[in-house]
Amino acid sequence: MKSFKKYWAIFQITLINSLAYPGELIGRSLMIIPFMWIFYQLWKVTYAASGSDIINGLSLQDVMWYLMLAETIELGRPPLARTISENVKDGSIAYLLNKPYDFLLYQFSTTMGETIFRAAMNALFGGVVVFWLAGAPEHPEGFIIALPAILGAWVLHFCVTVMIGLSAFVAEDVSAFMWIYQKLAFVFGGMLVPLDFYPNWLRVIARALPFSSITYGPARLFVTPTLELFVSVMTVQMIWIVILALVLTFTYRRGVAYLTVNGG
Repeated sequence: MKSFKKYWAIFQITLINSLAYPGELIGRSLMIIPFMWIFYQLWKVTYAASGSDIINGLSLQDVMWYLMLAETIELGRPPLARTISENVKDGSIAYLLNKPYDFLLYQFSTTMGETIFRAAMNALFGGVVVFWLAGAPEHPEGFIIALPAILGAWVLHFCVTVMIGLSAFVAEDVSAFMWIYQKLAFVFGGMLVPLDFYPNWLRVIARALPFSSITYGPARLFVTPTLELFVSVMTVQMIWIVILALVLTFTYRRGVAYLTVNGG
């Protein structure tokens, strides 16, 4: 219980600090507005060219709300891997590792504290734009149903980005690894195009990878809030969370040992 209170306090402090500069928070969140406008223009032409209001079970309205939530999940996350890399480069990682808290839980608490308001502002601005362009979502209750999947997506992303950040213990600069991860997330996560539009063989592969659980699953659940899809999304997420959490724990222990040896 004491440990929980410690990390809860870290989460609260970070959450409050994220409101210290509201202008920056709002300015960063405004990026989603041109994204949604561009997506709408592209998909409007796509649906017009197809001559149908429904493509692969999704309407233009569904696609826009799907993309809004997908971008909210993506843009609401802080650059954790780069932060850890900078800590290694400037030597401050030694102080962080010696603090009286678990390094991974500390990073998780601060990351969630930074994510909440970022995601909320992106959802607000993005939702207003999509509502104006495409109308209200067909299933507004889908956002509530998708909340557990959104949280699971953040946990999965945390595991992946921390592992990339920990690679700085060896490589120092992790920008190349993050670039590769982001491009994989764009393609296999359905960031720009829902997986429903993929060829069947590629869709099967993408859904089995963790990237789809980070972006596609929560966003698709938002526009199609069915019990069957909820169980499917949450099951895949839980499996990948367990796998990546175990890999992360092992990577962290090996990384700290390596850093200690090389640091003297």
